[in-house]
Amino acid sequence: MEQFKGLKKSLYIWTDSADLDKRVEELKTATGGEVALENVHRLSFSSYANSSFDLIVIECAQLTDSYVKLLHMLKPSGKLHLVSFIGPASSLLQEVKLSGFINCREDAQDALTAEKPGYETGSSARLSFAKKNASALNVWKISGDDEELIDEEDLLDEEDKQKPDPAGLRVCSTTGKRKACKNCSCGLAEELETEKQSQKPTENAKSSCGNCYLGDAFRCSTCPYLGMPAFKPGEKVQLGDNLLKSDI
Repeated sequence: MEQFKGLKKSLYIWTDSADLDKRVEELKTATGGEVALENVHRLSFSSYANSSFDLIVIECAQLTDSYVKLLHMLKPSGKLHLVSFIGPASSLLQEVKLSGFINCREDAQDALTAEKPGYETGSSARLSFAKKNASALNVWKISGDDEELIDEEDLLDEEDKQKPDPAGLRVCSTTGKRKACKNCSCGLAEELETEKQSQKPTENAKSSCGNCYLGDAFRCSTCPYLGMPAFKPGEKVQLGDNLLKSDI
């Protein structure tokens, strides 16, 4: 742990209490600073402030969703050291990187080291290129009276402003046949069904005078064929429901 020399405050997260004091003393000797202790199973209940430690050492790292919390607990450019972990190093390295750490590497067998970026989480900084490229940014500015703007209304002609005919928006009957499409939603299916229900055959309609086919001049006042043109005897004629209710 010579690479951690000079770090003032460290956190040691342990899983096995055997020889714990010895491992803590080794870390104190390597860093020359203070070392705090925390059990890995109590980490989720801890309330350490952000940017509290320069170094965090973890035994048998199986934290899954706790690496982001460790990132907040470290100071900018703070170090994370994982020892005696279980599983492939590549998977652990990827998980640590996705939590926000940088410079993730495998130091030795069963040991990984990562680093927090050199700024605090949520901090902001002014971009330096803004001043250098100020002249380039002016290209996109509109000076006002010096620029001639296009009126949006001039982009439309009278035909564009006309309200479309609802009948022309129908998807059905575009093939030349007056037939509704499957799952019709334009209203043609309901319209055709209404027309179908309103039309009934006149096979059961009987004439009391026998002159119905000659025209209105020869028909009774209650004739169901009133208003219809003359037709040949025996010719099939369609009547509406309201006409069939009258007595013949």
